[in-house]
Amino acid sequence: MAFQEMESFPGGFAIAHPVQGPQPESLTRQRRDSSLYARYGKRLLDLGIAVLLLPVLLPVMAVIALLIRLDGHPALFVQLRVGRDGKLFRCYKFRSMVPDAERVLADMCARMPSVAAEWVTYQKLAKDPRITRVGKILRRTSLDELPQIFNVLKGDMSLVGPRPFLPAQKAIYDEAGGRAYYRLRPGVTGLWQVFSRCDTTFGSRIRFDEAYAANMSARGDLALILRTAGVVLTRTGA
Repeated sequence: MAFQEMESFPGGFAIAHPVQGPQPESLTRQRRDSSLYARYGKRLLDLGIAVLLLPVLLPVMAVIALLIRLDGHPALFVQLRVGRDGKLFRCYKFRSMVPDAERVLADMCARMPSVAAEWVTYQKLAKDPRITRVGKILRRTSLDELPQIFNVLKGDMSLVGPRPFLPAQKAIYDEAGGRAYYRLRPGVTGLWQVFSRCDTTFGSRIRFDEAYAANMSARGDLALILRTAGVVLTRTGA
């Protein structure tokens, strides 16, 4: 019978690879525990933490919204993202770019092949002129994603999971072999967001999504939430 050989990631996560041999009892137990948590415990953990955080986050969000408005832009940015089972949902973020960001990007890619190549590879730009003054701070601290707590409460997202991607990015993800994403709610934070979001191509994030799905647990989710606080404090978001 085939069992799983693990490729380890920081934080206690690993990707499972099938090889021949007897299946360890510990792996069977891990899968059973992960399945129970995924079906019942994860949503309860999301709701519990979100409800506890909301009174603390609402005043912070009000200040951020005011700063964005004073910068001359609408505070909230709503965009369709791909969710569990491939269904689209409206994802909430604080606006960190100019309102016509998509048009500006298209113009830049048309005029500058190097920018177009960088976007195709990473689905982001290292030096993005579309980002506003306030947006630069929000992105460095990942505070632009605070409104996603309402996506968590609605059930569109989880606190921890794969990073949600755009409908236009679905073909890239699928061509790279991604499957685990569609079994999960996208996360406000997650394995890829914490450990490698600034250092890898868009397609390579698949191995992080697969690792998270294979090793999902309450302990792992709590560890990633705590590590996310560290990313915010050290301003290593993107």
